[in-house]
Amino acid sequence: MSRSPTIAITSNTSWYLYNFRKNTILALIKQGYSVIAIAPEDEYSSRLFELGCEFIHINIDQGGTNPVRDIQTFICFYRIYKLKDIDVALNFTPKNNIYSTLAAYFNGTKSVNNIAGLGILFINESITSKIVRFLYKISQSKASKLFFQNEDDRELFLDKKITTTVETDRLPGSGVDLTRFVLSPAIDDGTVRFLLIARMLYDKGIGQYVEAARSLKKKYGANVELCLLGFLDVSNPSAVSKQDMQSWVDEGIVNYLGTSDCVEQEIAKVDCMVLPSYYREGVPKSLLEAGAMGKPIVTTDNVGCRETVDDGVNGFLCEPRSSKSLTEKLELIINMTHQERLEMGEKSRMKIENEFDERIVINKYLDAIKECLSKK
Repeated sequence: MSRSPTIAITSNTSWYLYNFRKNTILALIKQGYSVIAIAPEDEYSSRLFELGCEFIHINIDQGGTNPVRDIQTFICFYRIYKLKDIDVALNFTPKNNIYSTLAAYFNGTKSVNNIAGLGILFINESITSKIVRFLYKISQSKASKLFFQNEDDRELFLDKKITTTVETDRLPGSGVDLTRFVLSPAIDDGTVRFLLIARMLYDKGIGQYVEAARSLKKKYGANVELCLLGFLDVSNPSAVSKQDMQSWVDEGIVNYLGTSDCVEQEIAKVDCMVLPSYYREGVPKSLLEAGAMGKPIVTTDNVGCRETVDDGVNGFLCEPRSSKSLTEKLELIINMTHQERLEMGEKSRMKIENEFDERIVINKYLDAIKECLSKK
């Protein structure tokens, strides 16, 4: 009796796999595949197990640049692929794309990688950035397929010849579950509420958002509310500290909501979603989820972000790194009538339905796996 093909799905956190790839995992299991989740153990690891997949812990230094730790990560991946008879690995997040792909290659396992934004390392010209680009060039040539979340990233990889022989395709971000994130109009109580959901990194435009909040609170007072939700004080050079966040809260210009497994409850309360990121994004999940719930979006005219907005139709694009531009776009939302904001939000929902349905993403992964298995 032949065994079911085994699919590994890897990321730098179990949180990511559960929150962003849960439905992909369920679809794989439904198709009859055996699924192994490989990620650092955290409070979400047991939830992955409950979905029906095996879980294997691996150490990954997410934001670190220590070569010894990264070599250890590669060795751990290698041992896992040597021990487990894995047919195809689906890799997410940068270090997994690099080290899991190399380890899989040396063990005869096919890799399908998701290039979900290239971050700050593809913006600057530091030694670290050059090393990362070199590692991408070595590793991605060993993959079977590369998925990109926006055309800018795919063109960059091709132009810099990071990949020339591997098949590439574009995904509509990580997609959004349209049955979970449903149209949810904000109440009309005289207060216009904005929400930014992201890891609390300055590269995500947190500084510009705070400056805009300071200006808008001074002008509109209690008639405007600006909130933040996401992981604080993370392991990243661009991380916002707890002290900085507390000082802004104490100043009365923003509300920090912590983290949530039910972000839809927070999105439902607001009039507009904001992400003034100048980080090289894939397609931000928070904007897709907010759009699905019928919220206007204000984000930057930046790689990955601009894909979610038809400027002036379902939201507004502002200049990256500009507090002034962001403030101006938020004021456009404030000065709309409640009905105008709802109508703009309905256009967000239509855009997400047409372009970013999660089922498109899942089906592309299922097709990629079948293609990989046919070549084994």
